[in-house]
Amino acid sequence: MSAINDLVKQISNPELRSKIEDELNKLVKQKKFGLVFEEHLPETTVLYDIPVKKGATVSIKAKSSSGLYRVAKIEGDKAVCVDNDGKIYEFVTEELVTTAKLGEPIYPYLKKIDECCNAPDSPLWHTLIEAENYHALQLLVYLYGGKVDCIYIDPPYNTGAKDWKYNNDYVDSNDAYRHSKWLSMMKRRLELAKKLLNPEDSVLIITIDEKEYLHLGCLLEELFPEARHQMVSVQITPQGNPRDQQFYRTNEFIFFLGFGKAQPQPLALDSNWRTGLGDNPVKNINWASFLRTGTARKREDRPNMFYPFFIKNTVNGPVIDTIGEPFYESDLSKVKGPEGTVTVWPIGKDGELRRWQYAAKGARKLKEEGFLRLGKWKGENTAIQYLAESNRASILKGEIPISGRSYDGSFIVDENHVASFIPGTLWRIPSHDATRAGTQLLKKVLGEKRFNYPKSLYAVYDTIKFYVKHKPDALILDFFAGSGTTQHAVELLNAADDGHRRCISITNNELSLEEAKDLTEKGLQQGDSEWEEKGIARYITWPRISCSIKGINVKNEKLEGTYGGDVDTYQPYECVVIDPITEKKESKKLYQKIKKTSYPELADRELKDGFLANAIFFKLGFLDKNQVSLGTQLSELISLLWMKAGAQGQCPNLNAGNIDYKIFSKNKFAILVKENTFFKFVEELNKEKEIRTVFLVTDSESGYREMIRHLPSSVKNTYQLYSDYLDNFRIISGR
Repeated sequence: MSAINDLVKQISNPELRSKIEDELNKLVKQKKFGLVFEEHLPETTVLYDIPVKKGATVSIKAKSSSGLYRVAKIEGDKAVCVDNDGKIYEFVTEELVTTAKLGEPIYPYLKKIDECCNAPDSPLWHTLIEAENYHALQLLVYLYGGKVDCIYIDPPYNTGAKDWKYNNDYVDSNDAYRHSKWLSMMKRRLELAKKLLNPEDSVLIITIDEKEYLHLGCLLEELFPEARHQMVSVQITPQGNPRDQQFYRTNEFIFFLGFGKAQPQPLALDSNWRTGLGDNPVKNINWASFLRTGTARKREDRPNMFYPFFIKNTVNGPVIDTIGEPFYESDLSKVKGPEGTVTVWPIGKDGELRRWQYAAKGARKLKEEGFLRLGKWKGENTAIQYLAESNRASILKGEIPISGRSYDGSFIVDENHVASFIPGTLWRIPSHDATRAGTQLLKKVLGEKRFNYPKSLYAVYDTIKFYVKHKPDALILDFFAGSGTTQHAVELLNAADDGHRRCISITNNELSLEEAKDLTEKGLQQGDSEWEEKGIARYITWPRISCSIKGINVKNEKLEGTYGGDVDTYQPYECVVIDPITEKKESKKLYQKIKKTSYPELADRELKDGFLANAIFFKLGFLDKNQVSLGTQLSELISLLWMKAGAQGQCPNLNAGNIDYKIFSKNKFAILVKENTFFKFVEELNKEKEIRTVFLVTDSESGYREMIRHLPSSVKNTYQLYSDYLDNFRIISGR
């Protein structure tokens, strides 16, 4: 309906417009069920890189939401334009900007803005792309379709507080189509996100609050029926944010959509994650009773698991001498153990004949491996214990440290070791406080408050860690990057376990409503350098990313503080208090305030240490497809080709000029420009053992296929330029 309303407003005949509006109002009152929302007119994007010329669709720079025009002709510094009703206007060409609707073919490239190289020997480079995220996602589908391991996004929550724009206009609480505009915006981007995720093993993570979680949940069910859906509630503001005539808001929600075999991994978490346990201590290492309890515990349930242990008491303590065979007779006295041993049977305290947890063969294996031990010496009632299967697996993987073996051959493990587990769906974690680990941390870097409501660094760290802890080379994407918390969290995760996960962040370069108003009053407009430098990408996201890597703030000063999510906790201790009058002594429990970290793997890492990481900052630009097909845009496309080849090593520059081919050894890719130099090109490639991707410039499909046959076997990926690029964006736009 909203799209129809927009079109109705363009009807010049007032009587006809009024009649159609009356009929539309009747339709709006009809009851609708399920997730029904309006498909709005396509969003638009201004293309500053594309010159205004005859036939182009344009808008007015200072009023890009006022409407679209087609350029009929250009006369000197003036452009004659026509609107949808055929009305003719004349504008100063400088006041216009080329504008595209979502869905129209676009041909993007990446223009380098800045880079931060803090690990010159590392091939790993993270990426920030300044762009309207729909077009950036189109580009990423070309680069990494089906290859992304994790998408984490924190989209605008549509609170009605003018926190996001639709077609260059802020959407506020008075907008009758506020919810449907938000859903239209999200749907278009999630459809592209679906093409990026690895269908065999990946996760989509979306945070949201109560304003849109119901609508978003229905949309996700509709778009991703093949995924496993789950929603988690997270406390982000323990102190609470007031809501007018409502309860204080203390939490938000996270949708997890798992694809293929993706699932949360058990992590070593503290007791805050064990909801429902209260203050009860967490038992992490489980030496369980080897005597069967509960169901199927009786001797007759598993007769082959009824057998004797022969143990003896030594100077050091009791040890298992031998383990007998199953005994099926009733007279247990017939069984005699080795001299000096006592026989222990699986008999309950009530005299019930039971069975052991494992057969005799399994028990001997557990003893040999160090997973079986005895309790205190109690003769024939001495307890026999074994390590739970999860603990055994963790010890064998090296996840639970051991400090040797005891006198009886069993492993000595730290009883206070934090065991790995998967938590529930209610997270009340102190380090997830968005004020302390979000706003205050960001202020340390930027020196002032430049961004409202940043996520807690540790909230994002924990959230993505469940799905990429076991993937040290994961590709992670955030296309609502905001203040850059996701990138920061990936750096922290790599530092904690020496991983090589790569993060791609996308954000627009919008200003807040107040900042835009102030700059407009100064006579500035979008596209001016002073305006652009105050946008979110350049004023917040990139400074946060580059400064966190270097360990400095925007003033080039070393950052103070440590990572680890330190929280104030209180440790009890006993104290004797003397009453000054009666002089009676009384024992009391007092509490000492101490700092406690929830992340021991980060406890010794200081903010000033930064990270051994590299990042590059691009702005998404747009090319003329005719110039691309003529081969004159190779220099502009080199950054894009570098990303498609895996973004390894420092992004190269290329002065195309008159070159035959180019081999980028450190970046593991090569480009053939002139077909007649192919065999010389192959000869050079044979000297390179690390080239994995090759781009071949040719108009001939058969010639391209023939050249592929002669490439070295070390080359794993080949692409035909420029048809591969041009065809991709023509096709995905058509969709």
